[in-house]
Amino acid sequence: MTSTLTPYVQFPERCREALEFYASVLGGTPQIMTFGDMDPTAGEHADKVMHAYLRTDDGYELMASDSAPGMPVDHGASIAMSLSGDDERLREHFAWLSEGGQVEVPLETQMWGDEFGMFTDRFGVRWMVNLGGPSDQVG
Repeated sequence: MTSTLTPYVQFPERCREALEFYASVLGGTPQIMTFGDMDPTAGEHADKVMHAYLRTDDGYELMASDSAPGMPVDHGASIAMSLSGDDERLREHFAWLSEGGQVEVPLETQMWGDEFGMFTDRFGVRWMVNLGGPSDQVG
């Protein structure tokens, strides 16, 4: 069983531009999923990035997105730690790390089929946990 710790950065409507820039500097090809890819009724937000992933030949990894529609951008909270994998211990990590913090999204099955949760820990650090099968990993 494996787990990863990957930076996940939010960009206010410039995610695609940022990932293309990082790829031009570090290598790799961004994998980009838009809000429109997941929701045909996304309207004016259809071309905005819901989730993007960049892995370089050197093994660098970065996940990113545009801010969700209607979600204000708090530059102090624009970075989150993302734990992803198929290791059942991620459930414990979610519970322990969120203790004393604020859970924004409980760890539960999401529209893409994996279990996902999001919280801010007691120290103000934002976290996302995605528990899925090895074949479900983006990237």
